[in-house]
Amino acid sequence: MRIALLSRWNATCGVSLHAELVGRELLKRGHSLKVFAPDIDSAGRWWHHRMIREDEPFVRRVYTEISPEGEEGLIREEEVIRESFDILLVESYEKLPYRSVEDLVVRLRKEGIPSVAVVHEGMKEEVGYSFGIFEKVIVFDERFKEEVVGGIGEDKVIVIPYPCLPPVRRTREFGEGDRIVFTSFGRQPPEEYRDYLEALRRVRRHYPNVVYKIVRSGSPIEVKEDWVLQEVKVLDIEGIYKLLGGSDVHLLPKGDTNRVAVSSTFCQTVGSLCPIVSRRSRFFEALPGGEESPVVLYDSVEDLEELIVKLIEDEDFRNRITENMRRYAEENSVKKVTDRIEELLNSVLV
Repeated sequence: MRIALLSRWNATCGVSLHAELVGRELLKRGHSLKVFAPDIDSAGRWWHHRMIREDEPFVRRVYTEISPEGEEGLIREEEVIRESFDILLVESYEKLPYRSVEDLVVRLRKEGIPSVAVVHEGMKEEVGYSFGIFEKVIVFDERFKEEVVGGIGEDKVIVIPYPCLPPVRRTREFGEGDRIVFTSFGRQPPEEYRDYLEALRRVRRHYPNVVYKIVRSGSPIEVKEDWVLQEVKVLDIEGIYKLLGGSDVHLLPKGDTNRVAVSSTFCQTVGSLCPIVSRRSRFFEALPGGEESPVVLYDSVEDLEELIVKLIEDEDFRNRITENMRRYAEENSVKKVTDRIEELLNSVLV
């Protein structure tokens, strides 16, 4: 297939990660890929968008996103039309210039080129077009179908989960080197680290060898304890897995939300088999629960403190979590997810 992909690309966000994981896997399988991405200055106005590498030759920067002030974006449509492709895959997210995307999709359909959407929006009110303009619509779980898409016909909506990187072999023993290393990375708002800092302060009364390594892609958070080790750096996937490979527990900062959401960071890092801890929220509600949970979820600082101590002291608990992580990463691997997307695209072209 000659596939065109409209999406963020080579950036630190869940939309870009999904596009890259699937797009690069399709390339490996011999398909042709053209990526239509947003202008860097435009996308960079959003706090969570940071470039992590230079673009490949098949990437074209052809649209501006809706600005943080609400100014409408625009696709330079002719730059898309002059390229040759069989099908368009749109990573649909709330910063897209929806009117331009709709015009493009309708024009392509008239020319016999179908389009398929992948839904990243978290509520129906965020969406600036009808998903009915697409031949098929991919959602990550049933919540998106019920709360975001709605009303376009059951046969159009396909549930295909967010892809995960494959599990890797861990070589670090827990607490190796007489330090228990807790790690966070990214660019989350500073307040989303407070629970972890407070819980670790308490835990350190009994385990003074605990350290907290924070790698930020923005400015460091304000904290002065010498056991909190901060570094400012934008990490690619290889850098993230190197960081987690040298850590004992991954503390994943996530605020609550009333939107339907999937944690792309969880899917990106579950294959590291470094136990993940995060606040219970909508980001994780579609995951297996109870004894099958691949993530440790807490409800309060007191709860978090107890769970951290349990991770330190209870090897069986740690092993169960990592085994659940391995199973989840394998069941939702990039290859398996891309198999389903590839099959869907082929079915649309038949």
